Amino acid sequence: MANSNNKTKINDNKSIVISCRSCMIFLIIIGLSGFSIATDYAGYSGSFLRMGSSARSIAMGSSFTAELDRGFTAYHNPAGVVFLDRKQVTVLHHFLPLQRQYFATSFSTGLPPTAGIGLAWVSAGVNDIDGRNSAGFQTETLSTSENAVYVTFANQIAPGLSFGLNIKLLFSNLPVDDDNLIGKGTGFDLGVMYRNIPNATLAFSVQDFNSKYVWNTTSIFSQDGKVYNDFFPTIFRFGGSYQYQKLLFTGDYGYVTDMQEKYYLGSIYRLGAEYTWQEQYYFRAGVGAARVSLGVGMNYSLWKVKDAYLDYAFIYELPTGIAHVFTYAFNL
Repeated sequence: MANSNNKTKINDNKSIVISCRSCMIFLIIIGLSGFSIATDYAGYSGSFLRMGSSARSIAMGSSFTAELDRGFTAYHNPAGVVFLDRKQVTVLHHFLPLQRQYFATSFSTGLPPTAGIGLAWVSAGVNDIDGRNSAGFQTETLSTSENAVYVTFANQIAPGLSFGLNIKLLFSNLPVDDDNLIGKGTGFDLGVMYRNIPNATLAFSVQDFNSKYVWNTTSIFSQDGKVYNDFFPTIFRFGGSYQYQKLLFTGDYGYVTDMQEKYYLGSIYRLGAEYTWQEQYYFRAGVGAARVSLGVGMNYSLWKVKDAYLDYAFIYELPTGIAHVFTYAFNL
């Protein structure tokens, strides 16, 4: 009897290992397929708003259209803020190669009885750019930056069904001939989320609808300067999430288009998984948008019971290489 029990345990363990390997192979295949179809829009404006947000979401492939991201809920889908049961304050930082910087902070809360609001700031840039003149001699060290301020409002229009809106204020700073060229603009995100399904959520969002920079180059090119609009690509995202015991699965599909020229720019497939251990520790993996990522997280008590989260994500991305993301989230 003991031998048969041991054999059963060994077989169960082998099944678990095989299942895990199969899942990882599947995730890698999907991620590699994303490398080949998600590059047509990489050179368009607003790329810093497509880099991802919290360590938790990035570790799960940023497949959070239908998941509440405690790090920055409105980033993926503004409709999600109505389902927050506590106020959220978050600070996150990406450690990136090639002298790049990325920082964000956000606040969001439910607004009884059926609404939710949020406010966030995202900043990205590149420092220590080697400036040289036409003869190749070094002149100065340059830097460039982009910033976005999010104002979020959402409302639950039926039980479990919500609609949300992000209003974005956009700013870009480029060094040009001993001066700075400033681009300003606005944009919108729209989202719908349905959570009245046992253990599952369905959602849809439109990211960067009519988002753009408005540039005025007359201060740089006195005769040839002009005012023109530099539009961001618009992404239509469809997503879902499913909770099975201690495992959370997320996935979404993004359709990327140039709304002004009506061009199809590419598709994005994202998948992620999270395993909860002892109701306090989290292990994550994800693929999508030219990335393969892994992550861990911890929920602990600071002033109240389980009111703080510390998350980390390790990212391998083509062509830039390895990056690290840390997020600290606090519930009030």
